[in-house]
Amino acid sequence: MRPAGLAARLRHVVHYLEEYVLDTCQRIKPTLRIMTPIPDTTCSIVIPAYNEEQRISPLFDGIRHFDGELIVVCDGTDNTADIVDRVAARRQDLTIRCLRFDHRLGKGGGVMAGLQAAKSDFVGYFDADGSTSMNEMTRLFLTLPAVDGAIGSRWIPGADLKVRQGILRQLESRAFNLLIRILFGLDYHDTQCGAKVFKKSAIDAIMPMMISRGFEFDVELLWRLRRAGFTVEEVPIEWQNKGDSHVRKRDMIRMLAGLFAVRFGSGRP
Repeated sequence: MRPAGLAARLRHVVHYLEEYVLDTCQRIKPTLRIMTPIPDTTCSIVIPAYNEEQRISPLFDGIRHFDGELIVVCDGTDNTADIVDRVAARRQDLTIRCLRFDHRLGKGGGVMAGLQAAKSDFVGYFDADGSTSMNEMTRLFLTLPAVDGAIGSRWIPGADLKVRQGILRQLESRAFNLLIRILFGLDYHDTQCGAKVFKKSAIDAIMPMMISRGFEFDVELLWRLRRAGFTVEEVPIEWQNKGDSHVRKRDMIRMLAGLFAVRFGSGRP
């Protein structure tokens, strides 16, 4: 088949999947309760930053205001941590903490280190690439404390995707989501969007059970919370693909292996 014909077929498949997901969601009445005031308790946001020296400054340039603490976890080999320290010295209007590690923690390990260091009752994390704005993170925090957690979703009605991923990445995303539904029984439409907030008490309750340190961390986190009886709502989000993802093919293989290890007991319960 010619490349043009294959691309057309792939676009058709993605369109069909989107229509199916949206139709399914529209039949489900929303139960999310949104608070109007921002919670009185301050919030902590973790930013895992493995070799992000090119993107970390623009990320902070885009943050106009945030009352809580921003915890940047640096476990790479470049100058990200030094750049964060310079930004923190310059931006006295923000509370920025930089956690340095001399070894690779993994995506999940970095998030866990930041969450454990957080001092607030409400915690969250988002990616250093700036795909999600601080305004969107603040909007997620507004759902607390009505629920135990809220996760941004690019695949439910109301989501605003300013710049979409490529067709192949979209297909991979939907295939991965189907696998997660089968393996873990999670009915979320988007477990991998890098924008999530939780009550710190809920995170503390399940943290000792966590075994994932890689990109599969998000799935295990949501699964552990569900099994422990906590409520996590999916919220449509404004998001734009920034490209240059750190997720490589070998990471996807490790992710799948890690998910099977979590689900079928190759680690701690």
